Amino acid sequence: MERIYFDNAATTSLDPEVLEAMMPYFTEKFGNPSSIYSYGRESRMAIEQARKSIAKILGAKPSEIFFTSGGTESSNTALHAAIFDLGCKHIISSPIEHHATLHTVSYLAKTEGITLSYVNILPNGHIDLAHLQNLLESNSDKTIVSIMHANNEIGNMIDLQKVGEICKKYNAYFHSDTVQTVGHFSFNLKDTPVDFITGAGHKFHGPKGIGILYINENIKINPFLHGGAQERNMRAGTENLYGIVGFAKALEMATEQHEKDSTYINGLRSYMHEQLIAHIPEVSFNGDTFGDSLYTLLSVNFPKNEKSEMMLFNLDIHHICASGGSACSSGAQQGSHVINALNKGVDIATIRFSFCKHNTKAEIDQVIATLKELL
Repeated sequence: MERIYFDNAATTSLDPEVLEAMMPYFTEKFGNPSSIYSYGRESRMAIEQARKSIAKILGAKPSEIFFTSGGTESSNTALHAAIFDLGCKHIISSPIEHHATLHTVSYLAKTEGITLSYVNILPNGHIDLAHLQNLLESNSDKTIVSIMHANNEIGNMIDLQKVGEICKKYNAYFHSDTVQTVGHFSFNLKDTPVDFITGAGHKFHGPKGIGILYINENIKINPFLHGGAQERNMRAGTENLYGIVGFAKALEMATEQHEKDSTYINGLRSYMHEQLIAHIPEVSFNGDTFGDSLYTLLSVNFPKNEKSEMMLFNLDIHHICASGGSACSSGAQQGSHVINALNKGVDIATIRFSFCKHNTKAEIDQVIATLKELL
């Protein structure tokens, strides 16, 4: 039986064209980018070409783009730098951040004696911007605000411009985890008041294990990883050459096909939303589903009973892949901190369905039929 994959917010399949662009760097173009002979120089050139292409797409300068192992390393780098290099004594974050941010800020608060504040979440899952302003107003310490662009579990999006302007007004640094939006939305970083953003190749049909960190050119920080002089002395370690080439190629393709793909994927999401309402009694949804939100994702609540509690496992038995909240801690049955923050209570079972350009309405029909049978 064919597998139905509705967990694209966790990771996407590698596009065959991206693999093709990467292949030469696995085989004949294997030179170390730090070597001075021609083999090394062609690897170095590929990296700098990729950096230029990514910077152009994001509206940044090539000198503001740094390659990392993924979103988690990028966020760790930015948050550590804020404390150790930029002198921040106060962190403002939200209770619904990805664990890459949440666990990092709580670690820094604990070990470095930093004040940590959490901005309130409105019932629809959006950030309470008035509360953010109050938090900035009532603390005169140097502050970094870390709020994600789009939530990976419920899909809610902030207005980067608006939040950035609030931060600017109070001279706070602004870091945004944009892992769910790079490759899915257009950016123009030179006109956006943000100091750090992050990206991960595997969220838009690129390879795993490669990420970027954008650092605004006005900010000078020290490396998070020490050793070699790679990444202009900012990130030691031999570069993930094929990952970097793959990231750039995937981002180029995502940008070229953005209009077509986003319209198609949003259509799938609307269709599944309609079908769930039509066929599954008492279904409800989390977040601002058709407002400011990711077009790739649907967070669905089913009334909790012995059937719905086992639903993920039963879907898996029927070869349907979905997630029970955030993918990065799959297998841990602690429930989702994001859903808990929305005060949804314990009488629901939540499943996240997330889509990509390869999914079809026929697959949605099959999932709906399976859900009807299971429930």
